[in-house]
Order: sequence, then structure tokens, then C-alpha cells
Amino acid sequence: MTGNYIVIGSEESPYSVKVRSYFRYKKIPHEWRGRNEAADLYAKHARLPLIPLVVTPDDTGIQDSTPIIETMEAKYPAPSIHPAGAVGRFVSALLEEFGDEWGNKWMFHMRWAREIDQVTVSRRFAADAPPEKIDTLAQTIRERMVPRVWFVGSNEVTAPQIEKSFADVLRLLDAHLASRPYLFGGRPAFGDFGLWGQIYEAGRDPTAGALVNKAPNVVAWIDRMLDPQDLGEFEDWPALEPTLLGVLSDQVAGLFLPWDVANAKAIASAEDEFDVTLK
Repeated sequence: MTGNYIVIGSEESPYSVKVRSYFRYKKIPHEWRGRNEAADLYAKHARLPLIPLVVTPDDTGIQDSTPIIETMEAKYPAPSIHPAGAVGRFVSALLEEFGDEWGNKWMFHMRWAREIDQVTVSRRFAADAPPEKIDTLAQTIRERMVPRVWFVGSNEVTAPQIEKSFADVLRLLDAHLASRPYLFGGRPAFGDFGLWGQIYEAGRDPTAGALVNKAPNVVAWIDRMLDPQDLGEFEDWPALEPTLLGVLSDQVAGLFLPWDVANAKAIASAEDEFDVTLK
């Protein structure tokens, strides 16, 4: 082991780039490695077949993007990613959860629902293979990933709502980010990291990327979050409310929270599927 943290992830994983963005913002010495590149370390420390995985300088493994950030925030509290006010801190944590658990529907559905995205992304995933094997590997990846849209609740019934949600959140965020560099003011908050990872990944793909590019303030925020810098202080909730409340009422309260409650009930009842009416 080196004296640095090692972040094992993938450029294609919203949760991996979320953690990398956080490490860059905090200027925590680290090395970024792909899962194949760090296969031995991954095999040693991964308790679940998930990325990202962070290996600490004392050779301890941490998995899951939210616990990773929470663990590192306790070790590196400054500059804090939590707004000082109780309302801002709560909303930031809520948006982090919203990004992780609802935003993955946008990203995964848009990535694998259409042929142009399936072909483009599967070939990007296979790009490191020997040239003569790229076509075969890309087809294998496509065949494996497309049926998995079911895992994020994507089907012929829900697809229009997922896509409308993505278009709506881009519109709302573009208005909110017109007068500030980050969601909560002059520096990134917990909510930025969770929401950004999903939108960054979606923006790399043809169909979702075309939608993202129509929201110039979101595009600037995406670019900024690749290597976030302090550009000021957090704003108080009254300054944020006029434009951020729309995201909360329309997307979080209107879609995510009803789905989250229904999902929790289904898990408690050991049900594989559930129906819920959203706004």
C-alpha cells in the first residue's frame, strides 16, 4: 500500500465519479484505479460486488458511495460539505438520497432504452479490449445490460414518466443554477455530489446528452463538479428557496418520496413488484 487512499471505480459509474469528485474537492491524496487494474485489492477488500471501493492507507476497505463520503467527512471535516443551517443541511442530504435512488432511474433508463444509446455505450464499455474483440464484447455487454432496466423500474409503462422527470429536473436545475455555481451557493454540498454523478453520466450518452446540452447552466455545473473548488459560501435557505423549492415539490415530493415509501413497503413484505401512483 502507498500512503494515499485508493479509489477503485469506473468512469461509467455515477457512484464512482461521485466519490472521485468528493476526493478531488477535499484534496485528499488518492489514486484512481479501475476495477481490473486493482483486481487483487478489490478481491481482498470488496464485501459486495460493487464499486466504488476505497482502500485506506491502513489497508481498510470502504464500500458504497454515501458511507464512503460520510466516513471521509469525519476525517476531513473542512471545508464542510454540509450547509450550516438546519434546513439547508436537511435539503442537501435529501437531494443526495434523491440523486442516488431516483436519479439512477434517469441515467440507467436513458442509457439502455434506445438502440443508439445501447450501441454507443456498449462500445464505450468495450473500448479497452483488443480491436478484434470489441464488437463481440460490446454485443455481450449490450445483451447483459438492456434487460437490467427492470432493476430501476423501467418498462413500457414507466418509461415516459422517467423521461419526463429527467427533462423536468434539468429545466428546474438550469433555472436554479443561473445565479450560483453549486446547488447551495458558492461551494459544493452533499446534495451536489449525489445528484451530479447521475446527471454527469447521463450527459455522456447520446439521447440524455442532447437533453442536458439544452440546459447550459447545468452543463457548466457538470463541468465544475469534475474538480470542484470553493467559490464562496453556502447561501441561507431563504435565498435558495425561490428556485430550489420547485425541485423539492415537483420531483422529490411528487415522485421520489411516494415511490420510496411504496418501495420500502414492498421490501418489508418481500414483494418483487409493486404499483404506485405518482403525480
